[in-house]
Amino acid sequence: MEEEVRLQKYMADCGIASRRKCEELISKGEVLVNGRIVKELGTKIKPKKDKIFFRGKEVTLKGKKIYILLNKPIGYVTTAKDQFSRATVLDLVKVKERVVPVGRLDMYTSGALILTNDGEFVNEITHPSKKVEKTYTVTVIGIVTKDDIEKLETGVLIDGNYKTKPAKAKILKIDLEKNNSRIEIKISEGKNRQIRKMCAAINKKVIALHRSKIGNISVKDLKIGTWRYLGEDEINLLLKNR
Repeated sequence: MEEEVRLQKYMADCGIASRRKCEELISKGEVLVNGRIVKELGTKIKPKKDKIFFRGKEVTLKGKKIYILLNKPIGYVTTAKDQFSRATVLDLVKVKERVVPVGRLDMYTSGALILTNDGEFVNEITHPSKKVEKTYTVTVIGIVTKDDIEKLETGVLIDGNYKTKPAKAKILKIDLEKNNSRIEIKISEGKNRQIRKMCAAINKKVIALHRSKIGNISVKDLKIGTWRYLGEDEINLLLKNR
C-alpha cells in the first residue's frame, strides 16, 4: 500500500520551491489535486495515484537532484520568471532540470547564488533556524570607523525597529582620496536587502555589493556570469554547517 505524504513536502521534493513557499502556493489556491483546488495545508496525497497540477503543469518527481553554484552578475533578478520581463538568473543557467534559486540576491548585487531542484535542500539552507553564514564584500561612500564596525557586529536597527543579529565585520581597505571604504560583513540571517540597510544604519551608502561565500562555498575561482555543479562534499558541508 502506497504511503501518503503531505502535499507541500511532495511539491518541495519535486523542486517547485521550498516547503514553506509551497505552503503559500497551496493557500493561494494555485495547486490542484485530481482536478480540485486544494488550500488545506494538512492535505496528504499518494504520489503514484494522485495527479498534482501547479499553474497548469503536472507536478512530478525529478530523477536526479542537481545543485548549481552561480557567480551572479549585476543586472539579473533572482527569480524564475520576472513580471517586468527583466533578465533572470535562469537565463544564465541552462539545464534541462527545473531549478529554483536558494534565497535571493537583489538585481544590483553580484556573487554566490545556489540553484537546485531539491526543495528540501532549499528549506534546509534558507530556514531562519539553520543560520547558514553568508559573506559579503561591500564598498561604501565615506570612511568606515572602528566604531561603525562595532555597531555592525553588535546589531543595528533596520526596518524601523528590527535589531540585526550579531554579525562579523572588518575593514578591508580605506581610500581617503576617493572617500570610500571596502568592508567585509558576515551574517547568518537574510532579511530583504539587509546588508544595504545595515550600512545605511551607520550612515554609509553602498555603491558595490558582492556575496563572496555561502557557508564555506566560495565563487573566488568562478568567473562572473558562469556556474558549476556543486560536489557531494560541498553539499554535505553546507548542510553540516547550517
